[in-house]
Amino acid sequence: MFGVRILIVGGGVLGTMHAWQAVQRGHDVVQLEREPEARGASVRNFGLIWVSGRANGAELSTALRARTLWQQIAERVPALGFRPSGSLTVLRTEAELTVANELVARADAAERNTKLVGAQEVREINPALRGECLGALWCDADASVEPRTAQPALRSALIESGRYTWVPGREVRALTDAGVVDDHGERHAGDVVVLCTGAWLGGLVREVAGEVPVRRVRLQMAQTEPLGEPLTTAVADADSLRYYPAYQGAALDELRRSQPQPEVASRNAMQLLMVQRSDGSLTIGDTHSYDQPFGFDVTVHAA
Repeated sequence: MFGVRILIVGGGVLGTMHAWQAVQRGHDVVQLEREPEARGASVRNFGLIWVSGRANGAELSTALRARTLWQQIAERVPALGFRPSGSLTVLRTEAELTVANELVARADAAERNTKLVGAQEVREINPALRGECLGALWCDADASVEPRTAQPALRSALIESGRYTWVPGREVRALTDAGVVDDHGERHAGDVVVLCTGAWLGGLVREVAGEVPVRRVRLQMAQTEPLGEPLTTAVADADSLRYYPAYQGAALDELRRSQPQPEVASRNAMQLLMVQRSDGSLTIGDTHSYDQPFGFDVTVHAA
């Protein structure tokens, strides 16, 4: 198949990356987005290209492939704000250190570019981390981009190709033999339709695909004023060990038994994760809510 016209439904990172790859292969692309600009999880996130916590096997291989692709694209689109800054998962107790030692002893530790470093090396890698610790897991494969500007930067480069059209403010309502029909009644012709709608799983997606195996999660995070100094890596605390599949094993089971999270942290599935933005501000998070329907109100507890 060469030189076909591809319709991509969804303006987030998944849809935009499909558009990028299609254009690079010589296809014409029309990308439709129901909002004036993508504003879902593709924008409201840490901007992390996260290798370190991925499960061994297909998930890790996919993450490493994505890391390679992001860097290659960033060489052509510097406005992505790609930074190969790595990450430090800081360890403060012996139980956390045991989980880290179990991870680095596995055969896939080298594949994910992860090693255990001591407290002094933590401060050398990221001088902003001045608190007490026993060490950290250092993954130099992790990277980040600027989530609020990545999609517009990619689209600008795609438009220059002459093979790409961006159509915002149009919700696709129906598929036809020749393409799609949007909520303005306009028909868009194409040979292939790709649905990249993120967490939007109703409407046309349900009609076409039925119930899809996607779990919706509500996250909460905060954006700060500029820090005033560089945070040279992404930073995670050891609660992150509880929520990523790479760390599963006997040591993590013992950590959960001997060092349970405080009640508020456990109830909200909290971890500490920080990434510095290009303007010096920090994205800090995050909590996780998996049970639907999600609560409308978020309760704030006094300290």
